[in-house]
Amino acid sequence: MSDRTESLGLPWEKVADLIEFVPAEYSNKTQSESVARELLRCDSADIDRLVDASLPFEERAGVRYFDMNDLYNLGMYSQRSDTQPELTFRMLFRFAGRSVESLLRPKSWGFRVHLECTACEGPAPWRFEAPDVARFGGSIVGGSAPEPGSGTATYEATVTTTGARTPLVSPELRTLTRDYLDSGYRWQMVPVAMQADHQLVHSLGATSCIAASLLLAERFRAAGYRAEAKRGWFCGVLGGALDLPHACVEVEDEDGVLKSVDIAKAQLAARLSSDTEDFQELCLGSTYNKVIQSTASGNASFGYHACGSPVPAHVRADIRSAR
Repeated sequence: MSDRTESLGLPWEKVADLIEFVPAEYSNKTQSESVARELLRCDSADIDRLVDASLPFEERAGVRYFDMNDLYNLGMYSQRSDTQPELTFRMLFRFAGRSVESLLRPKSWGFRVHLECTACEGPAPWRFEAPDVARFGGSIVGGSAPEPGSGTATYEATVTTTGARTPLVSPELRTLTRDYLDSGYRWQMVPVAMQADHQLVHSLGATSCIAASLLLAERFRAAGYRAEAKRGWFCGVLGGALDLPHACVEVEDEDGVLKSVDIAKAQLAARLSSDTEDFQELCLGSTYNKVIQSTASGNASFGYHACGSPVPAHVRADIRSAR
């Protein structure tokens, strides 16, 4: 029997019923059972219960392996308060309950990206979807495009972001946004490739930054507005090195101003804390200094290597506050 009592949260079988596991075609089971136990603060008996409740796994050399997204979602919805996902997201969003004034000031970031072509087939040009912050009042120092080469490349710059209160003014855009927020989709960690299939994600009752932005952009365009989901980086959390897949909807409002709708962050902040109303409103058209926009569209990769390898380039961002 588990040494952690049910009073610490929901029974694991109930938690498994609350979420949708990553479908097999998108699942990547790389996390061993020991990692799962540590991440969920549970023991082997709890893992057995989760497996009995249909948690997908693969067994290799007598060890069970799990998808990291499944583990994160189980922890997020466990209501146990001590799982690593709960502690991480609570820390991530502690800023959202504070005054938003600090989110509107210029903020500089040391921005470094490592690109790796793990199955490189030789020297070739790199393409990196660089920070693109000038559209929202930011600036970049440095940031030369990676030179053609093989194996690895880096991109480095100092990126300054800033915030601005530019809430959506179109009643139709606000209604479409509110309708989405009220639709009851459950925020989950979802593999980036799966997020591009936003119809699948929403058919499961789930949502995520990219999937939500792709769907909302479609609805904005159907209503006659110029809109596009764009990728970027959510930064300034957990002390720096973090590469969260992130996306917003960029839409030209009826006042002619380009607005950013950070739909998933508004939803996630509301779920994590009830005192984030000001931040949630900031997400609906305004900009804030913890997001670095890029040139990548909503479901595109941040980096490519034109060597012809069928294996996508791996892109890892290290973003730290510049002091």
